[in-house]
Amino acid sequence: MSAYKPSLSFWQIINMNVGFFGIQYSFGLQQSAVNPIYDFLGAAPDEIPLLNLAGPVTGLLVQPIIGALSDKTWHPRWGRRHPYFFIGALLCSITLLIYPFSSSLWMAAGLLWILDAGNNTAMEPYRAFIADKLPEDQQRIGFQAQSFFTGLGQTLANFSLFAFPLIIVGKTGAIPNWVFASFFLGAFCSITSVWWSIRTTPEIPPSPEELEEIRSKPLSLFGSFKDIAEAIKDMPMVMWQLALVYLFQWYALFCYWQNSSKSIALSIFSATPSTNPEGYENAVSLTGLVNGWYNIVTFLTAFGLAWLAKKYSPKMVHFLCLCLAAAGFIWFPFITDKTLLFVAITGFGVGWASMMGIPYLMVVGSIPKERYGVYMGIVNMMIVIPMILQNLTFGFVIKHFLNNDSRYAILFAGVLLALAAIAVLFIRVKPTTNQIVELKGGMSH
Repeated sequence: MSAYKPSLSFWQIINMNVGFFGIQYSFGLQQSAVNPIYDFLGAAPDEIPLLNLAGPVTGLLVQPIIGALSDKTWHPRWGRRHPYFFIGALLCSITLLIYPFSSSLWMAAGLLWILDAGNNTAMEPYRAFIADKLPEDQQRIGFQAQSFFTGLGQTLANFSLFAFPLIIVGKTGAIPNWVFASFFLGAFCSITSVWWSIRTTPEIPPSPEELEEIRSKPLSLFGSFKDIAEAIKDMPMVMWQLALVYLFQWYALFCYWQNSSKSIALSIFSATPSTNPEGYENAVSLTGLVNGWYNIVTFLTAFGLAWLAKKYSPKMVHFLCLCLAAAGFIWFPFITDKTLLFVAITGFGVGWASMMGIPYLMVVGSIPKERYGVYMGIVNMMIVIPMILQNLTFGFVIKHFLNNDSRYAILFAGVLLALAAIAVLFIRVKPTTNQIVELKGGMSH
């Protein structure tokens, strides 16, 4: 976009990121409510990873394509990234309204494909929107504002899984009625929050030179694939190094999200969906509260991590946060006291705040501004490829090496996060313009 980017006030940065709240409410339901729906519909533990394949596959296909398309989009009224936010949020809202009516495993899995396509269409351009709109010295606050709203949106999603069962009883088919309420609230939040951000935050028009560049390369699906291939070929080394971190990090997170309810059911309630359905429903409700707590930690710590990243470095902040998350996961499956679950998951809350913002700070300085969209899409490919690998392999791993015991899956996730933390130490981050100016200023003294 245009080279001049005026500084925004703190509340303007908040307004531009409110839409991330609704997107992350939807994503929170994917994390915490979709797998229990699979359980209510009769899925076995080793079937869960394959049923979750929809999310990462749609992310792999949708995010880089949407990024490449949005780089080449400009409309005087609708903007560059705004149309993708709105279309994605609308698709999410419609799917969330339908999802609780799933009558079979494959209906639920099919709707998950559509839901994740909507989430990815809305979320990917939002990363590029920060780089488009904010000057370099405000990008830390911008990305961590997205972490803040990630925590807030997912907190509400998970809290609904705890609160609604207390006030909404009965079932419709195999699905408890409180599930309907959670998904309907998500549908409302998804579209209204994105509408607010679009309404309050105009995009920066491209310069005449940038507009000419956009017009010289019209939108096309084939052209997008070509752009993605060229961007991967020219990808800076820091992104390859981040890919190794993400391999361990995101494989681990899917292990946790798929198995947290069943791990708590075993360790706290000695229950499984088949042997003690009431105990398992209590575990799902408690998991909503536990996951809600880690998201509270996320939005409470997000802006503090932005300050630490400026004072020290994004690399060291992410290393320490991953260490805290790993320690929490390793302890989690051995806990038999409900209260201690909240202590253990606090480490992941801090880690999640870092994961949703800090890695983007490590790479944004190495990305050409005219290709923000496609490169942010490639960063998200690095997220979904480990997820696909997890969905294709972890069913075998948990069945043959972890005795189909979800507690061991959480322990395994903790070990992987520790490996991710070690891999962070090998990342070579390019200094930002501000850091170079500060260094030269210090040398001149």
